[in-house]
Amino acid sequence: MPTYKQRTKSKELRVFRSLNARMELSSEDKKRYLYLEKGYQGEVLFDQLTSKLTNDLYILNDLCIETSSSTLQIDTLIIAQHTVFPYEIKNQEGDYRYESGNFYPKLSKDEIKNPLHQLNRSKSLLRILLKDLGFVLPIEGNVTFVNPNFTLYQAPLNEPIILPTQLNSLMKKLNELPSKLTNRHKLLADQLISLHQTDSPHSRFPPYSFDKLQKGYFCEKCDSLILSVDDPRKIVCNTCGHEETVESAVLRSVEELVLLFPGIKITTNVVFEWCGGIGSKKAIRRVLLLNYRSIGFNKHRYFEKI
Repeated sequence: MPTYKQRTKSKELRVFRSLNARMELSSEDKKRYLYLEKGYQGEVLFDQLTSKLTNDLYILNDLCIETSSSTLQIDTLIIAQHTVFPYEIKNQEGDYRYESGNFYPKLSKDEIKNPLHQLNRSKSLLRILLKDLGFVLPIEGNVTFVNPNFTLYQAPLNEPIILPTQLNSLMKKLNELPSKLTNRHKLLADQLISLHQTDSPHSRFPPYSFDKLQKGYFCEKCDSLILSVDDPRKIVCNTCGHEETVESAVLRSVEELVLLFPGIKITTNVVFEWCGGIGSKKAIRRVLLLNYRSIGFNKHRYFEKI
């Protein structure tokens, strides 16, 4: 069944990706960026599995809902006829152990953030939210480890944990669930989506400024900066060889610019500088005229999204 709510990269991850290419992140910010990146990759891996489900289910990816008491974040929520399944997706790799209700790296005494606590908190908030929306459905969530290189020693049998070797069995179980959705299930899915906030209140960003960021085109494939081009008709990444039309590259660069500096006035000169002075102002102006609303004339001209 097609996914009812697709996953998108969070604003925080998109900002960090851009800044990682254009400036030197502090060790703490670099750690945060890698954490976000790894988490997103794990979620995408889980999406690839759920996208193959054929049962009558609603799959809602990446929900962030502000409740009366807190913020509810669910990596994946699956609505079946009789049950709601929230999944807390983890992409850790390496050897870990479960001991006295906590998770530890195998050879360390430093416990990591307990994903079971996160799951229980999400289930509690979800239960209250469903009741407020007029729905009473059982909630059966799981902490789902998706990285094939993850091992959990002494894994408890009585906790809602899915290990990488159990993912195929989980998908089989979901596909075989007795489930016949009604308009009421659709109403629930639509209400949850309508409450979703695209920007998490817990997002945080490193300090940065336009002048101090390195300029150039940002490769859509490998996230590296393109600092020069040989062909005026296309942008070719010096790192991975990915090719892109000038129009596509300029439009992505403007989106990135607005992402980092929401209030900035888009002009030909600003975009030309942001792109590292690569190519020609004439080509950039042509792309902006074709895709944006032009306001003003000559040196006073700027562009707004149509």
